[in-house]
Amino acid sequence: MASRLLFLARHGEQDRPADGQGGSDGASGDPPEVGLSARGRRQAELLGERLRGVPFAAVHHGPLPRAAQTAGLVARSLPGVPVHATELAGDHLPHDTDPADPPPAYARLLAAYSPAERVDGPRLTAAAVARFAAVPADGDDRMLVVTHTFLIAWLVRHALAPPRVSGRP
Repeated sequence: MASRLLFLARHGEQDRPADGQGGSDGASGDPPEVGLSARGRRQAELLGERLRGVPFAAVHHGPLPRAAQTAGLVARSLPGVPVHATELAGDHLPHDTDPADPPPAYARLLAAYSPAERVDGPRLTAAAVARFAAVPADGDDRMLVVTHTFLIAWLVRHALAPPRVSGRP
């Protein structure tokens, strides 16, 4: 029986512009085009050293610079492993909750997402689970996904297979 060993890594620490310029990428409030800080680059290099020798089939990463830079630095320690950018590993809202009377902190989080992001996020997350958590058809493999906190949590949730609750994915 084939299996997939899925390695998940959050991008390294991102740089914070000194001038406070830049837009926001949803609920995080982070400028979307910001790359890694010096510390984040070192984190990525160390992760690459740690993963050296793992026979990855591929490295996938989200399109934001901090994920792309992390994947690129890690991949330096993984010669011959293909690296792919994909929106499926992007920073998106994995599940849209009924906004009626959520706790205040969660209401603020949801309010930071546009209606389109609240529709697209769950669709992208479902596609990411189908892509990354699926058992490969042609034998065992190992895959590294460099992504963001929400998707990591959702993929771990999927792997742990909690019982389904009525009205919730």
